Amino acid sequence: MRKWGLVVSVFYAGAVILLLVPLVVALVGDWHSVGDLHRHIVEAYGYWATWLFVGVFIAGQVLLLVLSVDVTERRLKPRTHILLSALVAGLFLAVLTSAAVLSIAAALRGDNLSEWMAHILRWLPPVAWILWGVVFYRYSRGEDDSVNRAVSWLLRGSVLELLIAVPSHVIVRRRDDCCAPLGTGIGIASGLAIMLLSFGPSVVFLYKRRMDGLKAKAAAAE
Repeated sequence: MRKWGLVVSVFYAGAVILLLVPLVVALVGDWHSVGDLHRHIVEAYGYWATWLFVGVFIAGQVLLLVLSVDVTERRLKPRTHILLSALVAGLFLAVLTSAAVLSIAAALRGDNLSEWMAHILRWLPPVAWILWGVVFYRYSRGEDDSVNRAVSWLLRGSVLELLIAVPSHVIVRRRDDCCAPLGTGIGIASGLAIMLLSFGPSVVFLYKRRMDGLKAKAAAAE
């Protein structure tokens, strides 16, 4: 199981680094030729913020997969894992919430965000992380399927966030805004990254269920 978790993690890391980063550059960059796009992509890989963005999502994928593997075994202190699941799920739900609000603000105001809106966007991620973490913990406390619940919430949240970010990106692009496409482009990339992230534990669970079924059949045949 842990080997499959490693395979899924490596695949996810490759998808984020090799696909989503160039996608963000293509969405937000001002390029007129393939050469310009290639240059912008290379520059993006040189920014520390790019690797911070990538590292957060890869770390979240690894944590969810580790929790998924551990769910199949007996635990003496399940609340520890539920708390960790709440922290991870709350973090990525906060990312989706912040990206959705930023996309809406960009669609409505473009490059002319008011000071109070900028102040809200500055404080929204940590506040949303705390709120979502508390909500998830309260709903999952005492349950054995906290990782399944986290994956379900993240998948639904990513779909909803993309339904907001994609139209917002079309709006700001048609207005020829300067900075607004950066916010909506990051929103699209975040939604796609979290959607892919939610599939990792699901793959591990499906593999485990299949293996359990084969073991049960082999035991019945003996």
